[in-house]
Amino acid sequence: MARKDLLKGLMAGDAKGPASPAPRHSKGAIGAVSQTIADLKGRALTEVPPDMIDNAGLVDRLDADEDLDALVDSIRDYGQQVPVLLRFSPNYEGRYEVVYGRRRVQALKRLKQPVKAMIRDLQDRELIIAQGQENAARKDLSFIEKANFARQMVALGFERKVVCDALHIDKTVISRMLKVTEDLPESLIRAIGAAPSIGRDRWLALADRIGGRGDKAVALAVGNSSDDRFNAVFRGLAPERAPSPAPQVLSGADGAALGQVKRGRQNTVLTLETSKSGDFGDWLTANMDRIHRDYLKDRGE
Repeated sequence: MARKDLLKGLMAGDAKGPASPAPRHSKGAIGAVSQTIADLKGRALTEVPPDMIDNAGLVDRLDADEDLDALVDSIRDYGQQVPVLLRFSPNYEGRYEVVYGRRRVQALKRLKQPVKAMIRDLQDRELIIAQGQENAARKDLSFIEKANFARQMVALGFERKVVCDALHIDKTVISRMLKVTEDLPESLIRAIGAAPSIGRDRWLALADRIGGRGDKAVALAVGNSSDDRFNAVFRGLAPERAPSPAPQVLSGADGAALGQVKRGRQNTVLTLETSKSGDFGDWLTANMDRIHRDYLKDRGE
């Protein structure tokens, strides 16, 4: 269930009384998280002091601090419109950990304002899957951020099916995501950042270009935005073009140079120096059809 629908249900529950019985869910961690999300409908929001909240789970945003000032200004002007999800800290009594909503928590810490939150008791596995489901519902996470999240889940031992279910992505897409994160060094991904305008195909093309040049690629990641840094790396790793062949000298009947021929991939350019060739260029132009017929005749065409 998307977060917006979850909150709509929560507010409706407050207005109309107790929530209706939750539907049955599948077993396992995915089922537990689905049950958790359904249970949130019947739970009131709690205000939590921001200094009692710690980070937890996996890193989902690569540019978490970018544009945080805008979020701080928005919350200062209009208040916190969307609650975050927290869990009780398994390590410290009386503290909490973020399941999702980290940037909102960061902004409220700056403002020294309490955090409106829903709180659940989640195990580590359930926390990560809940975080993945939340990420799947968000439209502002870029391809590489979702790919990096999938990489972290696989590194923790989650099966591909669980990763697919958590992110609502099929096996083909997960395989392509993991190809990118396997071929590109993590240091390069972090140096580039979220690159919100760069989609799957260009990241795959970059993975094909890297060819063990990770250190060089990191040094190329320079630009004002993460999109700029991606483009700088992509251009810097482009295959080198073979040098064009040197121009060929055109000689006349007496061996003197008349001009030159320059051959490219798509055309051949013939240049005659008028001071040396006289009106030969005019004659050549006027007789080009006859010359071409003789050429075809010699080829048997």
